[in-house]
Amino acid sequence: MNWDDARIFLAIRREGTLRAAARALNLDQATVGRRLATLEHSLAATLFLRTSKGYALTQAGQIAVKHAENMERAAHDLTRQTQGLDKRLAGDVKVTTTDALALEFVIPAIERLNAKHPDVCVHLSTSTKLLNLAKREADIAVRTVRPRNPGLVARQLVSWEMGLFASQAYLDRYGEPEQGQAFAGHELVVYQPYIDAARVPALAGEPLHGGRIVARFDSNLSVRAAIKAGIGIGEIPASMGASDGLIRIWPSCRRETPYEVWLVTHEDLRRTARIRATIDEIGERFRIDR
Repeated sequence: MNWDDARIFLAIRREGTLRAAARALNLDQATVGRRLATLEHSLAATLFLRTSKGYALTQAGQIAVKHAENMERAAHDLTRQTQGLDKRLAGDVKVTTTDALALEFVIPAIERLNAKHPDVCVHLSTSTKLLNLAKREADIAVRTVRPRNPGLVARQLVSWEMGLFASQAYLDRYGEPEQGQAFAGHELVVYQPYIDAARVPALAGEPLHGGRIVARFDSNLSVRAAIKAGIGIGEIPASMGASDGLIRIWPSCRRETPYEVWLVTHEDLRRTARIRATIDEIGERFRIDR
């Protein structure tokens, strides 16, 4: 089994169908099917059972998975370690972050990078999904959670205090909530992943059960926009609320955990010139904000 065949085999195993595997590999479905047939012929073994629900591994396929994944790890290690020696300020850099951090920090950093090094092209992915840096799904991640994976280098960019905010229009309609009343009579907008993870859902330490959640978001940028639109009260980094001209409610109250931002890359890549330059510009943009 060569690496090209292993790559196709793993894509079919992970995606479940030829069509989905072809899409993931940016190949046509006929090519993927033909390559699988050639691989099975060369191994004299059937690797998948074709079922109504997709492709399921046979016993031979289960044995092949371990070896194919070893080949995949070796291929990624080779790529990372050789790219780590690349001194050219040219080429692609894959960056992943959230939409809010992209708009305020990463895109301005890309602008500065482009002015200095126009041959560096940044591929920016904005999502809450944590892409795998070891598998080269991204070269740099700007995340709100510090990863613990081996081989990754993490640097804290900021630690922001969280605050409770509302627009003036909202306060004109509803007034300010009373502490200790669990937001009784008030409308709330929330970042759903934080609410889901909390043992007792709260905003700025105040339980939510007395209020009415009128909007739930999986993006902090959307929470921020909803507060500005006067839809409800919400919790965002205090610096962002101030820059948006929002009114901070209960300034002495805050969430126990701050909003942290971490810049993460793989240790094999951090000395690559184009990646180092990109890291420096992102770090500088956050430094200016501090």
